[in-house]
Amino acid sequence: MQILMRQDFLRGLKGEANMTTKPIKRILVTGSAGQIGSELVPYLRNIYGNDNVVAGINRTKPPAIIYETGPVVTVNINDRADLDKVVDEYNIDTIINLAAILSATGEKNPMLCWDVNMNGFHNVLECAREKDLSRVINPSSIAAFGPETPRDNTPQETVLKPRTMYGVTKVAGELLGDYYFRKFGVDVRGLRYPGIISSETPPGGGTTDYAVAIYYEAIKNRRYECFVREDTILPMMYMPDALKALVDLMEAPIENLIHHSDFNVGSMSFSAGELADEIKKHIPDFEITCKPDFRQAIADSWPKSLDDSAARKEWGWSPTYDISSMTKDMIEKLSKKLL
Repeated sequence: MQILMRQDFLRGLKGEANMTTKPIKRILVTGSAGQIGSELVPYLRNIYGNDNVVAGINRTKPPAIIYETGPVVTVNINDRADLDKVVDEYNIDTIINLAAILSATGEKNPMLCWDVNMNGFHNVLECAREKDLSRVINPSSIAAFGPETPRDNTPQETVLKPRTMYGVTKVAGELLGDYYFRKFGVDVRGLRYPGIISSETPPGGGTTDYAVAIYYEAIKNRRYECFVREDTILPMMYMPDALKALVDLMEAPIENLIHHSDFNVGSMSFSAGELADEIKKHIPDFEITCKPDFRQAIADSWPKSLDDSAARKEWGWSPTYDISSMTKDMIEKLSKKLL
């Protein structure tokens, strides 16, 4: 009943605001040197054109391909004047906000996590509101969930009581994005990413980073010490699907969307041990040991699998990779890079 009421409420708001889907012409990607940004920028440039995707960086240097294929600009989303200057100079109409402090790093410096993830995002929203931008994309995460959330097939509408500062900022970001949609008509969209596995960028401070590091160590050293238990099950997604999901949501007609800033998106779920077994099919002498640290408690508070039926229904989400095809591709690509 509550879900139906929410859907009817949002439909009514959309009708009153008479919102339409604006075209995407020039995109600013903040956090372009991070795990997703490093691959998203080239992906977007292939779709929208090199000059139409501006890579926003702050302290970290992105891969060479980003410099070689299009504009790169230093921008600090916590400095509103700096953000406005970049948006005006490059005639930006869409912002994909990837600038964020991740879960494990955020627990070491929670106030920095709040400052970047919330105050920075608020600056992005205000910039979009005042300049009437076409779209703001602000990815959320399974970190928005907590121990009270059902862990199996976690519903779209459910308890959001995270136990990390990163998770708190993800929930607050979802709510703030929906508020700016309802109150000001800003087209804000977001999706709750599971753990993302990439062959291009190394681990970067997230709790699910073991699922990336395990491939690197399997190829380089034939052994890996995992920081979560072998039976720890979490939802994961291969980077090509993560990029596809973001663009599919960004391009979806607004009249099809009931939800906005909080879409569950699923792909595959497996334990650390199951991932190790899959790797052993390609590297038979690979060995894994497990020595759980503080990240185990974080992992135990997150879902094992996701109900992403809303994303499938509202904008046609469908993943391509499973654990087998992902592992084959990861090992082929990393072997060429590392050996």
